[in-house]
Amino acid sequence: MNVYDLLRGLHILAVIAWMAGIMYLPRLFAYHAEVTPGSEMDRTFQVMELKLYRIIMGPAMVASFLLGLALIWFDATARLGGWGFLLKPWMLAKLSGAIFLIGWHHYLGAARKRFAAGTNTRSNRFWRATNELPFLAAIVMVLAATLEFGG
Repeated sequence: MNVYDLLRGLHILAVIAWMAGIMYLPRLFAYHAEVTPGSEMDRTFQVMELKLYRIIMGPAMVASFLLGLALIWFDATARLGGWGFLLKPWMLAKLSGAIFLIGWHHYLGAARKRFAAGTNTRSNRFWRATNELPFLAAIVMVLAATLEFGG
């Protein structure tokens, strides 16, 4: 079995799980923004959001990050002959996307806490409008990694 291919496959699976959560949580927020704070539906959404964030999104983000670092190490030491590939445009695009997704993940975590505290100020329209941001980042990242543009 090729270790690199195993790492890459596990990384892809972790990213799929993370992306599912990072795209679904804003949709839950869109529905949650329409309910009365303190109501039964409010409490139901809080449980759903907490479980999604802690049980699926958090571990998937950590796995994506660690497996991504393993792939970078493997590329630098065994596959691509050095660390210079980190400065290639395609890799910079992929790393920038990863930084955005990690930031967005934590932004969603803070928003979840605001919903739990009953202090959400964002509308369902905001959450619907921002719901696809991770997918747009993923498009750039996947095309960057598969096409290796600019070098």
